[in-house]
Amino acid sequence: MKLRAFVPEKLDLAAFARDGASLQGEWPATTLQRLADSAAPESPASGWPAVRWRLKGELRQPKGGAAQTWLHLAAEADVALTCQRCLQPVEEALEVDRWIRFVDTEAEAAALDADSDDDVLALPRHLDARELIEDELLLALPLVPRHEACPEPLVHQDEAGAAEVEEERPNPFAKLAALKRGGSA
Repeated sequence: MKLRAFVPEKLDLAAFARDGASLQGEWPATTLQRLADSAAPESPASGWPAVRWRLKGELRQPKGGAAQTWLHLAAEADVALTCQRCLQPVEEALEVDRWIRFVDTEAEAAALDADSDDDVLALPRHLDARELIEDELLLALPLVPRHEACPEPLVHQDEAGAAEVEEERPNPFAKLAALKRGGSA
């Protein structure tokens, strides 16, 4: 039996699952344009390590049911985003490890996706795995990237444009607590 050569950018997913095939590799981060667009200006995607990925197809035969096409997708990427607190680059390690079930139609995918904890998509004739991997990595990005503790003190500009280091402000409720105790603030 001749083994098929599968190409991630034009993957015959039904055959890939039927064969129980697997693929893995690395792509430069710059080839995932939408992910690269999220880069901090000071840390462009050209300086990021390569995106690592693995795909494994599987045909599952449930008792009394039709065969199901499944894809296991795993990907890792190290990206540099803009910290929303200090506006400096913050490095984030992204990891995706997911099973996706493929069905015949969009309507079936929508119905099953609503009733199931599994990710369900319609089976395309040819799947662009690079696009799917990029989609999953984009979904793994933090909503608000930020350092645990920013490396430099935050700088605040006053109306005159002079920069001043932000100091610890007193808790506004401390004054209320003092008033409640009968003391003065």
